Amino acid sequence: MAKEWILNSAMNRFQLNFKRKVGAVSEAIRTCGPGTVAEWEEYYYKNIKSRAHIDELGRRLFIKITEVISAEVETITEEECILYMRQLVIDRTYDGNTTEIQTIHGQLAALFDLPIEPAPDEWDRGYNVDFFIKLGNYFKRR
Repeated sequence: MAKEWILNSAMNRFQLNFKRKVGAVSEAIRTCGPGTVAEWEEYYYKNIKSRAHIDELGRRLFIKITEVISAEVETITEEECILYMRQLVIDRTYDGNTTEIQTIHGQLAALFDLPIEPAPDEWDRGYNVDFFIKLGNYFKRR
């Protein structure tokens, strides 16, 4: 799991999975309509990018992780980690709350003649729902 996170984070950071690098894969797989992964693989390498191209992206990913990210990790201090956690928990939470209040109560509340209510904690954690509006009987809390 940790390796997957590292690989995915690095790939995204260095844009190795962007359309210009790997092609329009969502569109291509719909066009192909494969019944098996082997069919998709054959179609992809024949019509989108070569296996050698993808292998080269993998090699570039390895270099980025082992040279760039590794060097960056070595420069991180304990104090930076402590400050980051404080900023995340205190400063960024406060800023997010302030923005939320301005957006929800400053803009959306002006559009509706209905109360905007904070979502229960289980909705926030489980579904990323911060607020809700009751519309007649269309809402039921379980």
